[in-house]
Amino acid sequence: MNKPWHELNKMPTKASLEQRVRWHLEHAKHCGCRPVPSSVIEEMRKRGITPPKLVLQWKREI
Repeated sequence: MNKPWHELNKMPTKASLEQRVRWHLEHAKHCGCRPVPSSVIEEMRKRGITPPKLVLQWKREI
């Protein structure tokens, strides 16, 4: 876990879907300590955004 990144980049309280998508994209670049929720992955795909590879690989291992 990238603790310094998490301390500087907290998910907003009651984050909108837009904020969640942006936060998880940045999180995957800098940390990736947890998977992107399926609802956020679904929204990324609707927007034509490829979910981070780390997430796709990790989900396959589960």
